[in-house]
Amino acid sequence: MDSEAILLLLALGPVSAAGFYWAIYRHYRNTDKSHAYEHETAVEVLALTGAESDRKVDEVRATRSSRIQGDNVGNHRQRVKPM
Repeated sequence: MDSEAILLLLALGPVSAAGFYWAIYRHYRNTDKSHAYEHETAVEVLALTGAESDRKVDEVRATRSSRIQGDNVGNHRQRVKPM
């Protein structure tokens, strides 16, 4: 084989590895296609006031029970419905 052909084959390895790395990096990184949230999104903050229909229903303090009333842990057929 010609010495130039051998040098070409030897150079082809690192060049193809660099090209593969660049292609994978661009595919997963794709910074040119990503959404710049901070610059392209308008954030509107509303006042946090309770609506007139909001009312306190119940209050639980110092619970000692490890279960929630009305849970369905024991009846798995009720919990997992067949499709």
